[in-house]
Amino acid sequence: MTSQEEPQTYADRCYRSPAGIAGGVVLLALGAWLGVDVLLNGSGRDIALALSGLAVGVPVVVAFTLRPAVFAGERRLRVRNPFRTIVLPWPAVDAVRSGYSSEVLAGGRTYQLWSIPVSLRARKKAARRNERLSRGEQPAPGRRTLLGGPPLAGLAESGEQRAPSDQVIDELRELAERYGEGAEPEAAGDAADGIAVRWAYEILAPVAAGAIGLAVLVGLG
Repeated sequence: MTSQEEPQTYADRCYRSPAGIAGGVVLLALGAWLGVDVLLNGSGRDIALALSGLAVGVPVVVAFTLRPAVFAGERRLRVRNPFRTIVLPWPAVDAVRSGYSSEVLAGGRTYQLWSIPVSLRARKKAARRNERLSRGEQPAPGRRTLLGGPPLAGLAESGEQRAPSDQVIDELRELAERYGEGAEPEAAGDAADGIAVRWAYEILAPVAAGAIGLAVLVGLG
């Protein structure tokens, strides 16, 4: 046994939208079915148009449904949006907020959190639960949230109920405060790397190629 306790480390927390993932899988399955049908029954030009269309459609569907994710670790926040990945050291994060969309403010810029969609309906539902709790009524058991948070009704003992996306934003705010500028130096991580933004060329390149192919085929037609 060592005399000094080693610092505890944590794996990145990942926030994604299961509803978006499910929708993407359905759209990709539909596209695959249509593509196979054209390949088996279509002519040469039809096949070329279908392949060009799939080259545009498949990456776009993946970009907006399967790709978005937010990874929060001890050192940084990594935001994977449809066409960009933004890496933000916690000391560079100025604020995390949720209005009509979920956003992180850093370096004087605002970045959307595509994988944490805001549901006004869920907020109204949480507000109605809060109102019933304030009157002493017992709310119906809640379901587990889509973004990995606890069931809404399970928070009754701790006070105010929150919509799933707002619960996630609260958690990200807590991490930003813990590992950001107000944290201890060893917890804040290394902010010297700065904010890094990388374009998703693996998405953009096939979309551009497919769009050029479609334009050529339509022009020749």
